[in-house]
Amino acid sequence: MKVIDIKTHVLSAPLSVPFAFSQGWVHNRSAMIVEIVTDEGIIGWGEALCQGLQPPEIAAATVEYALKPLIIGKDPLDVEVLWDIMYNQTKDYGQKGVVIGAISSIDVALWDIIGKYHNLPVYKVLGGAHRTKIKSYATGFYRQGKETDLRDKWIEEAKTHIEAGFNGMKLKIGLGVREDIKNVEAVRDAIGPDYQIMVDANHGYNLIDAKRLALELETYDITWFEEPIAPEDIQGYYELKQMINIPLACGENEFTRIGFKDWFVNRAVDIIQPNTCQSGGFTECKRILAMASAWGVSYNPHCWGTGIGIAAALNMLAMIPPNPISIYPNEPMLEYDRSTHPFRTELIKKPFVAINGYVAIPERPGLGIDINYDVLKQYKLNK
Repeated sequence: MKVIDIKTHVLSAPLSVPFAFSQGWVHNRSAMIVEIVTDEGIIGWGEALCQGLQPPEIAAATVEYALKPLIIGKDPLDVEVLWDIMYNQTKDYGQKGVVIGAISSIDVALWDIIGKYHNLPVYKVLGGAHRTKIKSYATGFYRQGKETDLRDKWIEEAKTHIEAGFNGMKLKIGLGVREDIKNVEAVRDAIGPDYQIMVDANHGYNLIDAKRLALELETYDITWFEEPIAPEDIQGYYELKQMINIPLACGENEFTRIGFKDWFVNRAVDIIQPNTCQSGGFTECKRILAMASAWGVSYNPHCWGTGIGIAAALNMLAMIPPNPISIYPNEPMLEYDRSTHPFRTELIKKPFVAINGYVAIPERPGLGIDINYDVLKQYKLNK
């Protein structure tokens, strides 16, 4: 079997109501989708995650000009060899960031092909499942106006997540220490003690303010504090970890096992969050998972992409062992983005739905999805 073509699909959909997080305003939901075609008619789909402020054209250009020539004519079953070739050929200019995202998109698509070739879900080819369904938590709570007092809006949103069956939710903080404390306190008081709350600052604070905020938030039973400070400040995370009792999480802006190595060696974080469609694809994320297991660090993937990205996250989550493996395990969870995103709900024919807070692992071959070509054409920019 040989790869005969790689197509990039740059997608963008304007938001009727833009929203903000600590780093800026999101006016469009964007995606870069890869379609790999083989000479046996098997097609694989992958995604390069586009963070909120990331133009999707960058990843597409990387695939077209740097990676596609390396993969055309190759056997997709040699996926780990191909990953090493792509990484080493781009190492001098692409050890982090969009280049690794582009590599991830190709790697995910190759594993989709491998699963379809063997008539097995990707997680089966990767080694099997520890679970058949994944507990999910709701991500949302974005700012949509200039106000920073979001207590009433967040209370109403929290109630909608609970009504939808979610037992946990992640609040997008980073509006200022005092404002964050008020908003989080209001949500906790409104929903009571039985629901999980995570907070995510998207590296909106310096070390001093992150410490002040975390110490105040400890009383509200926070499951984890995500990306409080700059993602490159490993020493800062280590220092913060020694100061507070809330578990620290980060990793959505880290790449490959090389990038994660120092986080483990320095014991700088409690929970790592590689995104399968950004940190290196299944090939590299499985290597990162092995390192996390060796260091006793929990692995909980970041997920904020299209239906393809959700399918990739679910297949990855299926094979992540509990930390530790026990009769009362600490299970990983699926991040379920509930903000406006047509590519999450429309790009695949059967969107993933949380039922009583759980999402089933796809059982069909490959990623377990079918692409809606009409939606692909509707939102495609590079026609």
